[in-house]
Amino acid sequence: MTPDKPAFKSVRESRVSITQLMLPSHSNFGGKVHGGYILNLMDQIAFACASKHSQRYCVTASVNRVDFLNPIEVGELVTLKASVNYTGRTSMVVGVRVESENITTGERKHCNSSYFTMVAKSSDGGNIQIPGLLLEDKQGVRRFARSRRRKDEAFKRDTQFDAASFKLDDHLDLLEGENVQIKL
Repeated sequence: MTPDKPAFKSVRESRVSITQLMLPSHSNFGGKVHGGYILNLMDQIAFACASKHSQRYCVTASVNRVDFLNPIEVGELVTLKASVNYTGRTSMVVGVRVESENITTGERKHCNSSYFTMVAKSSDGGNIQIPGLLLEDKQGVRRFARSRRRKDEAFKRDTQFDAASFKLDDHLDLLEGENVQIKL
């Protein structure tokens, strides 16, 4: 890294949080806040966190597992928190947590957690090296290790099911008992 850009940055240096009131315009046909709207907010905060860490424009490369745990009601406050969990050479994994709060009762719910892989871009659009992550506590080490494990498992999964090397007979037993009919 250059003198104006540090070689390592702590998790707290790029941590970002936003809170927003959920309005009727954010709702779906069922009267709950639309999941797509929440995903949009999650992508925005992941971008802000990654850009703050890298001091570069960043793009979303992938999103790992999005589980909607609890519905969000119109009129609730939604807080999104993001932090960098893992850094590679040009990419980083940003953990995003979504919580809702009923403003009249104070009840809080964990609604969603997800992991966004963000890539830093240079002014000409190419990937550019980012600062590494300075881990200062056990939680940081745990999150980094978990993200590294997810990365390794995704690579293994992707290569195992690559069309060119896929072996049908190796996977037929996985389909037994599933709601599927095979006609080859």
